[in-house]
Amino acid sequence: MIVIPAIDLLDGRVVRLAQGRRDEVTVYSKDPVTVAKRWVADGASWLHVVDLNGAFDGTYTNLPIAERIIEACGIRVELSGGIRTKETLTGALRIGAARVILGTKACEDPAFVQEAADRYGHKIAVAIDAKAGQVVSRGWVSSTPLTPAGLARSVVMLGVETIVCTDVSRDGMLQGPNLSLLSDVLAAAPRQLIASGGISSLADLQQLRSLEPQGTINLREAITLVASDE
Repeated sequence: MIVIPAIDLLDGRVVRLAQGRRDEVTVYSKDPVTVAKRWVADGASWLHVVDLNGAFDGTYTNLPIAERIIEACGIRVELSGGIRTKETLTGALRIGAARVILGTKACEDPAFVQEAADRYGHKIAVAIDAKAGQVVSRGWVSSTPLTPAGLARSVVMLGVETIVCTDVSRDGMLQGPNLSLLSDVLAAAPRQLIASGGISSLADLQQLRSLEPQGTINLREAITLVASDE
């Protein structure tokens, strides 16, 4: 069980969006590298860095900031948001990303996902972003006919080893995770799962001890809690 703190970037700043809405933004810092270093000081072994500009607009525009974070922190960093071309994917890996997360491409282009998984193996993950039981894409603003469990089964068959599952309605709301959604995805594709969306307390973490969570909580306390199980 690993706790992965997330850094969401919008226009170069560290932010939190309420339910993924671009007009519901809270700015936490104008210095993403300092925030990343704080997570490292608290004991993080991974960081999750999302380019929200990329998620909305289709291009990972904050890649230079991600590169600075990777260089400054010296731990494993996974990148997500707007990674929809081979050039962006290879660029993310070139700057040292330990893992790259495909979201929209997983919904729209299975061949792209399979090619990436065949070539890069465990460095490729897929984001399953769900709202009201359906998968959403393109910065969570486009609905799809896909179900979370169905997409999970499909991408595992393509060779994907890691899934990032987010309940969009809970993201940024600090109201706890959607355990039913996470259980459904795990039942459909029992691979490595990163649980995201709504995780805000150690109590939430205790509920997710068997589900490999990602959360935005007191990192030092969370890592101590997880270590007590080992």
